[in-house]
Amino acid sequence: MSILINGQAADSISVRDRGFQYGDGLFETMAVIEGTCPFWERHMQRLQKGCQRLQLPFPDIALLQAEAQTLIQHETRAVLKLILSRGEGGRGYRYPEAAQPTRIVMRHPWPDYPQRNGQAGVQVRFCNTTLARQPRLAGLKHLNRLEQVLARNEWQDAEIAEGLMLDEQGNVIEGTMSNMFMVKNKRLYTADLSNCGVAGIMRGYILERACNAGMATHIGDITKKQLGEADEIFLSNSLIGLWPVNRLEGQIFTVGEISRRLQALINRDYPLIHV
Repeated sequence: MSILINGQAADSISVRDRGFQYGDGLFETMAVIEGTCPFWERHMQRLQKGCQRLQLPFPDIALLQAEAQTLIQHETRAVLKLILSRGEGGRGYRYPEAAQPTRIVMRHPWPDYPQRNGQAGVQVRFCNTTLARQPRLAGLKHLNRLEQVLARNEWQDAEIAEGLMLDEQGNVIEGTMSNMFMVKNKRLYTADLSNCGVAGIMRGYILERACNAGMATHIGDITKKQLGEADEIFLSNSLIGLWPVNRLEGQIFTVGEISRRLQALINRDYPLIHV
């Protein structure tokens, strides 16, 4: 058993489900380490905030945790995906007043990422597909991922681990599956997500740990030119932890001190995430 739908073992949903029809819902992708999700509380906090913004009923958190544990309790390393849609509804965009959400909990194998990604760093490129600016959805991990689908399919080169996406104004926002950081003069920068992008769990964790370690941080606009002048660049999400960037298109970058320092903090608290 690797999938539970509303608490029952199953592998299909109704064609009337608004998640399928309109992308009307949210999801969380969580690392599983030794039978637990280390960032469970952070994921639930983001999910709850997303439910509030979408006016989506938030399920009983104890129920979600019990269903998750059913799937992961014997797993050394795995991926847990939680999907929450508004449930079934009639034709049209207006959602029913008494929504009955569909909750899906799925277990996947741990991704086969090369170990060198976290050690020597990865090669990335810029994507042509841009992120639309929509403040009402900014930061949310909602079910409509078409921008990321289009962007990720712009390249087939296995040597390129990730693509960076810009907004319509030319600011570098994030990767197709990750958040992006840059370091300049020992100061840590990451993109402002007020208008688009996903507020990653690991992004928030890194910002907290950086502040606690006395590092200067800044959240704001980052242009391609500024990124090209960075001393270090790295990517993050809750599965990869932190991947340094060693090449951005034709430009070489060093895996620097700040990247290594933050990577050590992540690995100390949550070993195996980026292995």
